[in-house]
Amino acid sequence: MDHPIAHETWEIRKPAVTSREGLVASQHYLASEIGAGVLAKGGNAIDAAVAAGLAIGTVEPWMSGLGGGGFMMIYLAKEKKVKAVQFGMVSPKGLDPDDYPLTGNQAADLFGWPEVEDNRHIQGPYSIAVPGYVAGVAKALSEFGTMSWADVIEPACMRAEQGMLADWYASLKITTAASILAQFPASKDMYLPGGYPPVGEWGGEPPLLKLGNLAKTLRRLQASGPEDYYHGEVARMIAEDAEACGSSLRAEDLAAYEAIVSDADVWKYRDATVFGAPGLSAGPTLKHAQDLLSATELSGMPDEKAYSAYADALLAAYDFRLKNLGDSDESKSPSCTTHMTIVDKEGNIVALTQTLLSLFGSKVVLPQTGITMNNGIMWFDPRPGHVNSIAPGKKPLSNMCPTIVEKANGTRFGIGASGGRKIMPAVYQLISFMTDFDMDMETAFHAARIDVSGTETVLLDAALADDVKVAMAANFSTAVARNAAYPSMYACPNSVSIDANGDMVGSAYVASPWAKVESA
Repeated sequence: MDHPIAHETWEIRKPAVTSREGLVASQHYLASEIGAGVLAKGGNAIDAAVAAGLAIGTVEPWMSGLGGGGFMMIYLAKEKKVKAVQFGMVSPKGLDPDDYPLTGNQAADLFGWPEVEDNRHIQGPYSIAVPGYVAGVAKALSEFGTMSWADVIEPACMRAEQGMLADWYASLKITTAASILAQFPASKDMYLPGGYPPVGEWGGEPPLLKLGNLAKTLRRLQASGPEDYYHGEVARMIAEDAEACGSSLRAEDLAAYEAIVSDADVWKYRDATVFGAPGLSAGPTLKHAQDLLSATELSGMPDEKAYSAYADALLAAYDFRLKNLGDSDESKSPSCTTHMTIVDKEGNIVALTQTLLSLFGSKVVLPQTGITMNNGIMWFDPRPGHVNSIAPGKKPLSNMCPTIVEKANGTRFGIGASGGRKIMPAVYQLISFMTDFDMDMETAFHAARIDVSGTETVLLDAALADDVKVAMAANFSTAVARNAAYPSMYACPNSVSIDANGDMVGSAYVASPWAKVESA
């Protein structure tokens, strides 16, 4: 008997949101509201992105935060150009590749790497890379924003001081990682009060989860500035706690970190112009997949021909990516996640993807600061001798794919997603839906997608038409899964757009109970 597909009997829809004053789409309604509030007070899209990004680390701290990294794409309306701010993680200079011996088995992780002894590249102190998040958002704000650092970090400070509302979805997320969080004292204290995931009483309000010393750290950064994270008291506490728990991260790693501002990669996809994330992101693989798809004529509505073309291109692009891309002498390059997209009334657009990488990153909370640290070492191939192999002082190949697209009619949209290797296939298909098939954003976000992300299996949304599923199964190795809040089998995208008349539309991930688009 076949294994049954997880089934839910409701149909979830999430209408697109329109505005002429600005929109913020994110994976958490409070972050979207905070960003929209910044726009309403006269801030620009960059100000709103930094404020919302800092705040989401206090309401969805398992996805991103002060201990992570990211990519930000910025369309500057006056200059009519797109800039990329790159602030991904870097392996510590004292990292020893011999600390990651292979067991000979296959790992059960996001990326399908071979298993490492004790999963130490996935969880715990050995998985921690040098975080770039604070440097990145501070650089974006100073070069392209209009508000002060103290003002944009204020909502995050207030949210952290209040505590995180632990509703059913938060309880679910914490529960999925509880057995590992319990292995690290500060993580257990923060996320498992009394030794268990926080759960509200039936019929009562959800509890508020205190986030250790995170509020104090945010207030210190507000008063002392973002440089304190890399050169001051916060840096000292991070380095002390990291060394104490067994990580190779040191104060010198923090002091040496720099975020990079560069031009976006730009290419044509049919009659649209795509501004992709450069360097060690998924941007180059997005371009590769779109170049391959360009050979197939698409029209009408997505059918078996379209989904087969998507699968062929993604299989080829990922095969090339995993064999050839990485930070090596042959490939020099400047530089579960959350994504947000913002447009302001001037037409500036931000696509920001920020991450701890896995759910709760390394699962290690540093006690003096309350910072949940990333597991950026997981982005490296643990097999020695490969282009993206684990090495000291090296940038890993990441899956972030924030993208800005300009259609032939002058409409521009920012787009991105969370979801590890599933991110780029989602961005790729949504761009195709809105360009090749001229879908409006709401229709595109409710359309069924496939996922091809590094294995031979083509994952089919159960909502696909039966004839499409049958035809795909005849030509590919396929599996079927529903696009639901949990388990998360597909990426979680959001997008905002502005047309030549200044009309704006935004959509958030349909299956999420938290994702929301908020109007200024």
